[in-house]
Amino acid sequence: MNGFEILNNPFLNKGTAFTKEERQKYGLTGMLPSAVQTLEQQKVQAYGQFLSKESRLEKRIFLMNLFNTNRTLFYALMDEHLVEFMPVVYDPVVAESIEQYNEIFLKPQDAAFLSVDEPENIEATLKNAAAGRDIRLIVVTDAEGILGMGDWGVNGVDIAIGKLMVYTAAAGINPSQVLPVSIDAGTNNQALLDNPLYLGNRHERIYGEKYDAFIEKFVRTTEKLFPEILLHWEDFGRSNAAKILDKYQDQLTTFNDDIQGTGLVVMAGIFGALNISKEDLKDQVILNFGAGTAGVGICNLIFEEMVRSGLSEEEARKHFYLVDKQGLLFSDTEDLTPGQKAFVRERSEFENADELTNLEAIVKAVHPTILIGTSTQPGTFTESIVKEMAAHTKRPIIFPLSNPTKLAEAKAADLLAWTDGRALVGTGIPAADVTYKGVTYQIGQANNALMYPGLGLGLIASTATRVNGEILAKASRALGGIVDSSKPGAAILPPVAKITEFSQKIAEIVAQNVVDQGLNREEIKDVKQAVADMKWTPEYRELDI
Repeated sequence: MNGFEILNNPFLNKGTAFTKEERQKYGLTGMLPSAVQTLEQQKVQAYGQFLSKESRLEKRIFLMNLFNTNRTLFYALMDEHLVEFMPVVYDPVVAESIEQYNEIFLKPQDAAFLSVDEPENIEATLKNAAAGRDIRLIVVTDAEGILGMGDWGVNGVDIAIGKLMVYTAAAGINPSQVLPVSIDAGTNNQALLDNPLYLGNRHERIYGEKYDAFIEKFVRTTEKLFPEILLHWEDFGRSNAAKILDKYQDQLTTFNDDIQGTGLVVMAGIFGALNISKEDLKDQVILNFGAGTAGVGICNLIFEEMVRSGLSEEEARKHFYLVDKQGLLFSDTEDLTPGQKAFVRERSEFENADELTNLEAIVKAVHPTILIGTSTQPGTFTESIVKEMAAHTKRPIIFPLSNPTKLAEAKAADLLAWTDGRALVGTGIPAADVTYKGVTYQIGQANNALMYPGLGLGLIASTATRVNGEILAKASRALGGIVDSSKPGAAILPPVAKITEFSQKIAEIVAQNVVDQGLNREEIKDVKQAVADMKWTPEYRELDI
């Protein structure tokens, strides 16, 4: 490998931090300015450039260019400014990047682009993108169901790239061992098909046997090439997400972040809220507004936890009400998904069943103690609805989870004002502290990033062969137990600012549970050491070439 190739390899490049001796050894003499900088000096320089960018999208483009150039510097800088950078490299600014992906595209950022029209190229594509690296983690998306955005075709690859950035920044997963994968199955977004710059397949989305066969071949090829892989599914549509997870979760180490990750964080938030209210989960009544992949996934995890707490399955199901565009979902509602069918109600339970077509009427009828929004319908948790809920429960637990900000079901400040400070709130987007009647309330963000980095590190470090409900429950309880519930105005979830600390804790708890269940591929004698050994830190090292 010559000097030019080293400088253009983001995993090897140190830029101006190459010493005089390294420049001579690797054929870099004269290819860099004379001064030799430290990593600290490079961080100061790069952060100044970041601050000079005026718009959020410009800041993101700068960081992505840095990511493309020097991974060590990128993550060293992100470590130092994690709270500031997280919304830029991922949610919510990633939405702007996806919308303008075709116009601002410069580099593929080491992603693998698979086309449903070319299944014969799956193996070659994955090999080319991995470039001989020891891949342990894949985030794969077909971008049909990006929360709050819908179908964005190949543009959605930015979701997979952003998720992997968070894995590394929060949990220290080695960036050379990860691979973002885009499955281009077409798109039903007509604006993309009409855009002459669109970079994906120019046909409607493929479903059915051809799609299923493609997914099967992708999974089997992935297992063959990367036998120690953790496969993370992201933003698949309603018709495929649960079906894929159900098929493969007992065959390899895999999970779906929209179905399980969102549910885990919400479950952790509920644990945190119940620590504050001193109530039991088995006494709660859950109303989920938005019965898509995320909403059903949340209900499934809460349901499983209720069963673990001692309720029968029949009794546990009585605690759930699922609401979608049709209103409350009944057993005779048309076009129910398999996931929705598990939580439908019977019309005979209500005297006014035919009137339960809007959220306010349903809240009045069922008196929920926990209200969860995954609807992408802005402002739907209105003052009258929230006050109605609060009239029947001492500490209403409310999660307006839809994002970006413009799609949130309610604002945290309004929820606290409408409930006289009694609401226990978790939002889907970052929310500032709210001061109400002299008390400062910290607002927990039900961000999947609180969960999946630590979960992923624990699974990889423990060489887990499967991801089951017990592992997920342990991770959720660990996250929910971090908050100090005795503090007035305490958040129901820990802040993103401490994500590196609690990701480590979650990883150790997950790894220990994997070992306790005997689900580890390799012998693990010291769980904490296994997690520590797997962590990567952004430091310049001797080049292994």
